[in-house]
Order: sequence, then C-alpha cells, then structure tokens
Amino acid sequence: MKTVLLQADNANDVALCGDLLKQGQLVAVPTETVYGLAADATNPDAVSAIFSAKGRPANHPLIVHLHAKTAVNDWAVKVSTAAYALAEAFWPGPLTLLLHKAAHVSPTVTGGLNTVGLRMPAHPVLLNILQQQQLAVAAPSANLYKKLSPTSAEHVMVGMQGKISAVLDGGDCWFGVESTIIDLTQTIPTIVRAGPISAAQIEAVLGRPVAQPRQHNVAVPGNVSAHYQPEKPLLCFSHEELLLHLPQQQQPIALLHYSDAVDSAKVTKLKMPTPATAFARVLYQSLFAADKLPVSAIWCELPPDTDEWRAVNDRLSRASSNRS
Repeated sequence: MKTVLLQADNANDVALCGDLLKQGQLVAVPTETVYGLAADATNPDAVSAIFSAKGRPANHPLIVHLHAKTAVNDWAVKVSTAAYALAEAFWPGPLTLLLHKAAHVSPTVTGGLNTVGLRMPAHPVLLNILQQQQLAVAAPSANLYKKLSPTSAEHVMVGMQGKISAVLDGGDCWFGVESTIIDLTQTIPTIVRAGPISAAQIEAVLGRPVAQPRQHNVAVPGNVSAHYQPEKPLLCFSHEELLLHLPQQQQPIALLHYSDAVDSAKVTKLKMPTPATAFARVLYQSLFAADKLPVSAIWCELPPDTDEWRAVNDRLSRASSNRS
C-alpha cells in the first residue's frame, strides 16, 4: 500500500480525506493533542484495521471523536449532568469523557468493555471533516503500539508509511500530549489519564473534588507500564542525579534538560522549554529528534513532581527504562 501525503490547506485533499474515511480506509489526521489514526467508528472492519496497522492488542479501547457536543447521546447512555457540564466547558478540546456505552456501539471500539471514551476534537480541519461528513472516528495515536506518539505528519510516516491510505498534514500539534481522560461511570469523577486539562480545571467546573490516582486498573488508552517509547533507551534522572552521573558517562548520549546541565564532550544537549505546557508541546518532538542522533541512549532531566507537570511525568515514567 502506498500512503498518500495530503495537505490540510488544500480543499481537495481535505475532501479526499473525508471520502477515504467514509469508504472505510485509515487516515492519520491532526488533532490538537497528537496525530490520530482515524477510522469510521461505525464500521467495525475499519476499526479493526487500526489494531492491525498499529500492532495494538484488540482489548485496548479506542477514543471516539465526535462532530458535536450533542452526539454524546448517540454513543453513551446514563449521561450525567457532570458529563454535560464538562463537555460544555471543554469541548471542543483535549478532554475525553469515559461513559457507559450505548448498546449499538461495537465492542471492537471499546475493547469489549461496557464503557466508551468520547471527545470532540478542537483541530479545525479535523472538526470540519467530521461535521461535513456527520462522522465519528475512532482515532488512537498514529504510531506503532508503545512507540512515540506523533505530533507531526513526518512522525506519522516513520511508523505508518505503507500501512495506511493517507496522512493529512495539518502542521505540528498544539498540546503535544494525549487528552485527559476522566471516568464518569463511578460515584467520584476520576482522572485515569493525565493530560492538558488539569484536575483543578475540572473541579472548578464541577464544584467538587475529583480523584487522580497515580496508578489504577481502569482499561483506558495509555494505561500500560511501558508506552510512548523511543527506539533508543530513555533514562530519566533528577537534576541531582544528573550532576552525579553525567561526569562519569563514557558513551555518547542525548540529554533533554531544562536547567543548567554539566558540560561533557559525550553529551548532545537539547534544551527543553518551560513551563510545563511548553515542555509537553515539544516532548515527543524532542524525543524523535534525539532518536536520530548517533548516541547510545537518551537521558532526560525529570521535571518537578507537581500537578502542573503530571501529564509530562506520566509520559516519561512510561517511556523510560529506569522509571517504569
């Protein structure tokens, strides 16, 4: 299969993207978080092809991306007032609501579970396609299973070229990490994947506390111990650990850091921005760049262990070889 590169600023290419999705083909599309590998969520055969292309286990649920806030009622039942309030506050945007699925929703989408993850994406090109086609798409990150999530069309091509029909190039993603997932099927709203929308923002809308356990057993995208991994081993260290280990390093390494780092002829330094939102935006991009360097490993300076950095630290803990 030849994977066609389409341009989001070309009306014909955008229309072709919508046509391919309606035909049951797989297309990588830009979202505000990371690039998603999209298939018509009402077509079980198309959705099954996502798992084949990614090498993803079939029992891992997918997130359904909707064209409108009202479409939540087409996919979920027993939708709470909290769900409607959060959709009103954050949709379109990087918040996924985990809800009780409607009876017709294919178990292929939900990984056989009785819940479904729903969100309305904010990327204008993707949202326009969904609205024009009255379409809902299942769209996990457009990468091979457990590998780095792509935040550009170039990144998608690294793993998906020859496996899918097309990639729609909409530029770099705005947030750079996957959406926040909040479980609304239990008594206490619970964040089961950290992301761009924080617990504090959700609590401000709901007017009550939400839970955010560091570890849980809820089956949602990204909840495996090893995930988001570059090809080269990634090792994460505190600033103090870096000061200790860097002078002793004999092999060439790439170092992602945000504070002052020890100079060494063996180290290729990639300076990371702050605050946390800026760091997250370029995290996968920087890991892709480091992976291309002639180094034996990638080291990363760990950010502070605070709520602001929860999403970044979650991704690093799953991507690293020494923190998982």
